[in-house]
Amino acid sequence: MITMAESVIFEHAAASGTDFLMYTSDFCGYCNAAKRLFASKKLTCKEYNFNEHDGLRQAVVEATGHQTVPVIFDLRGDQIMFIGGFDETHAYLRQV
Repeated sequence: MITMAESVIFEHAAASGTDFLMYTSDFCGYCNAAKRLFASKKLTCKEYNFNEHDGLRQAVVEATGHQTVPVIFDLRGDQIMFIGGFDETHAYLRQV
């Protein structure tokens, strides 16, 4: 069963039309590094900033258990894949 928190992520992913979905916050060096990483690999990313959407951080933390930013999902396959933060994404993109 999909929780209300997970449904927010599914909605964002369905509407993104990009390779990746990323949740960020203001003044986040790792978020900026992730954007540069995607650009260097010519991958697209839809960003949602927690500072601009009330309650979004709580929903994403509830759905993923990931409490830091960025929170990144790969949307390129048949199913949404939660990757993690910048370090996990950097390692993940070296493997695929």
